[in-house]
Parts: sequence; structure tokens; C-alpha cells
Amino acid sequence: MGNPTATLVRSFQNVIGPNLQPASSGAVLDSVDPSTGRVWADVPRSAEPDVAAAVAAAGDAFDDRWRTLPALVRARHLRQLAEVVAEHANELAEMEARDSGRIIADTATFDLPACVEMLYYFAGAADKIAGDTVEIGPTSFNFTLREPIGVVGLIVPWNAPLSITCAKLGAALAAGNTVVVKPAEQASCSVLRLGELALGGGLPAGVMNVVAGLGEEAGDALVRHPGVGRISFTGSTDTARIIAGRSAPVLRPLHFELGGKSPNIVFADADLDLASIGVSTMSIFTGNAGQTCIAGSRILAHESVADELVERIRVIAGLIALGPPLDPATTMGPIVSSEQFERVRSYLALGLAEDADLVFGGGHGGQLFPSGSDLGEGYFVAPTLFRSERNDLRICQEEIFGPVTVVIPFRDDDHALELANATPYGLAAGVWTTDLARAHRFVRALRVGSVWVNTYRKIHWAVPFGGVKDSGFGRDSGWESVLENTQLKTAWIDLP
Repeated sequence: MGNPTATLVRSFQNVIGPNLQPASSGAVLDSVDPSTGRVWADVPRSAEPDVAAAVAAAGDAFDDRWRTLPALVRARHLRQLAEVVAEHANELAEMEARDSGRIIADTATFDLPACVEMLYYFAGAADKIAGDTVEIGPTSFNFTLREPIGVVGLIVPWNAPLSITCAKLGAALAAGNTVVVKPAEQASCSVLRLGELALGGGLPAGVMNVVAGLGEEAGDALVRHPGVGRISFTGSTDTARIIAGRSAPVLRPLHFELGGKSPNIVFADADLDLASIGVSTMSIFTGNAGQTCIAGSRILAHESVADELVERIRVIAGLIALGPPLDPATTMGPIVSSEQFERVRSYLALGLAEDADLVFGGGHGGQLFPSGSDLGEGYFVAPTLFRSERNDLRICQEEIFGPVTVVIPFRDDDHALELANATPYGLAAGVWTTDLARAHRFVRALRVGSVWVNTYRKIHWAVPFGGVKDSGFGRDSGWESVLENTQLKTAWIDLP
């Protein structure tokens, strides 16, 4: 799997048109292994000239060939890209783990196989895009066309760079668009490598461009560029607000998949063996340390089972193995960066200051490992559980993006629903019950984009995913995501 303590620094380059190239300024950003705090690679620190070159390359590819390419040929290119990703799956899985802190058990067994299947799925969608005929009367023929938008800007986060890129990329390309991808500065390497592989064996030059850099530099240039016809962003709600403002002078569709404060609602009749795993290692104490937008960061437990549920979660948390992402025995990796590590630590202190009860956890950094360990400077946070009788604490309302959750007891169904919906977010929710009627009621009543019943955090490339309220709008994955990458044209032909 490679040596996680190696000191050799690897350099990555942007993918712009047919070229691999550094930032025009020559500046680079360090990529840090979050398990050790050491630099392992560098990526271009791109700015406006680099983004402009990438948009121009994407525009040329769109106008010269991709937009008019037969759908079956676009599908063939996507299948070829899927085959290239499959061929390099081990390399990409290791790179994703090293760069983002996602454990190799997840990147190798879930993320990369999912990337391959996503690309095959969207290849199959390419020739299914169609308009409608509209019957008005015998003297006219009316129909609609679904056409590609043009250049689509894809801004992807650091918590699952490859799988999110492939979901957005596949939908955009299947619809006939070309793309400029701006990966998160904290974890750009695997996406840059994906772009390099696409150029070498899957896609014509300029169809997929990748430009690394800071959000306030490269990202800002991308959202302001008048040549970009659509922006698809996954990240924080605060950043989405900035993007919306900076993008406003150029009127175009935006897609935001944002944060969450998702509830897991455990009823008295729930299978507690199943629910205790579901609300812990499936939801928040994950391989990537709870750094997922759909983390079950609020556990709403019926007051009659809350104590027992907490004890079961405590036992499960005690079995979690913190360690280097490239070690197959590791079941929870580090926080992605020093900045995010400090943010999570601040919420640990905030929970105590708000008088929430710290049930277990709270440890972080070097205190979790023996003295002298290579991991002592890594960005690790122990699985942490608070308990509160109130839902209005900041740790109950704000997205922490780490392995920190809070148990909040509820009295009855109405109380549970009130608590569940009482946040600005609306991304996802879990319902744990053996009462089928209750499950259906809550699926309809919860103001979220996804509801799981007696399971959690299940995502598939054929199923649309996204949120409501402050969790965004628009959908990744599924047929809906392909349609959102098209624009409708209406034709009216008078007949003699």
C-alpha cells in the first residue's frame, strides 16, 4: 500500500486542454498527509489566467466537437474512461486515502468501484436524453429539445474528491457539456491524477480540465467567468452563499449540495442492535471521521431507550481503531487538515461550555497515541458523544464535520418530528422503527432530501441525492442530475 511516512514530495500539474502544466505563476500549494501533518505532495496554486485558459479549452472542445458528437460516441468515451479508472483503481484509492485521510478500506472497496460504475451508468444515460412533442392543433407541430449548456464548472470538496467528481463529471458529459473541475485545495491530488488519466485514455482534449488552487483565487475566478454556463458546487453553506454572490453578474443555473445537521431518530420499538450500529459507525464514527455532509450528527432517542442506546454506542466506539489511512486495520482516519482539526476541537470545547454532558470521547491529537508515534502530529479526533436535553445548543445546530454527535431524548412522535426539523438544514435523516406506518409518516413529514429507514448513509449513482433549505438545491446522481445539465428549447412550426 506504500509507506505513509515517506518524505519524497510528489508534484502534480493542472490539466488544461491537451497539456499538463503548472500554474502560470509557478506557485504551488502543499498537500499534507493528515495522519502525520507532513507534506507529501504539491499542487498548482492556480489563479485567474489558469482558469481562463481552462475555460477556453473547454469552450473550444465543446464548440469544435463534443456538443455535436453522437450520443453513442460520447457514451463510448465515458466507458473508456471507466475502464481507465478501473485499471488504475489501486493507485487512485491509495492516493485518495493519503491525500484526504479517507481510510483505504473505504477508498479501495467502495469509492473506486463506485466511480467506475458511475461512469458506466452515465454512459448508458447519454443516448436517453430526449425532448417531447406537444399537441396544440392540426396546423402546427410543436416539440422540445434538450440541449447541453456548454462549459460546466465543477467545484468539489475534500471529503470524497473522486466519487463526487465522477458523479458530477458523468452527468455533465453525458448531457454533452464539457467541464472545468476545481478540486478542494486540501485534497486535489487524486482529481488531478484522474484528469491526467482521462486525457491519456478516455476523453478528447479539453473535455475535462482540472485546475487546482485556493477557493478565493481559482474558485472565485471560475464562478465569475462569463464563459461558464453552469456551476455545480458541493461544500459548505457559507461558501455557497459567497459563490452565489460572486456569480450573480453572470446569470446561469447553480447547483448546491451543502451541509447538514442530520437526525437519526431511534424509536422505542427499534431494533437496538441494528440502530446502535446505524447511528454510530454507519453515520458519524465513519472511516473518514464523520467528515460527510450526511453525518448523523444528532441522535434523537426516545426517552425510554436513550440510556441503553448510549451504552451500546459506547461499546461500539471503544472498538474503533484510529490510525493511518493506508493501514487496512484502521477503521477511522484523521481530520483532513490542521484548520478543520482546530474547528472540530473548538466544538469540543464549545459543547462543554454550553453545559452539554460529555458522555465519552473528546480526546484529540497526540494524546491519542503513544509518545513518539508518527501519528502524534496527525489531525486525529476520538469518537465523541455529548448528551443534551436541548436542541438549541450550537453543537446541536451547527455543522461540525467531525466524529462528534449529540444524543437528545424525545417524548413522543410529535416531539421527535419537531426536533428533527428544527435546524436550518435539510439534507438527510434516519428513522429507526419497526412500525411501517410510522416510517411512512416520517418519510413524508421530514423536511430533508433523503430519508433512510432502518439503515443510513446509503448512496447509489442511480438515486438522486441533494437537500432542501440551507442544504442546497439540485441533485447529484440519478437521471435528474443528467437533466439538470441540459437546457430546454421549444420549437413551433406552423404547417400549411
